[in-house]
Amino acid sequence: MQPQDLERIAKLALRELGAGDPPLTITADAQPDRWRLSIGGSSPTILTIRAGRGTTPNHIREQIFTQFGVR
Repeated sequence: MQPQDLERIAKLALRELGAGDPPLTITADAQPDRWRLSIGGSSPTILTIRAGRGTTPNHIREQIFTQFGVR
């Protein structure tokens, strides 16, 4: 999974959740195939997404919906 692919999927999912187009920063986590999504500005929401080779966009979307929905 490439950061730009994850960013594209995350932006679409956030729009579906009604978050609009917030600032989004994606960084690789210390663990393999894990990514940290920082959503927002001064006090961002942090999501940890598992996405590696062969991960489907739907699986990433589901993780974002699950984690962002409980905040």
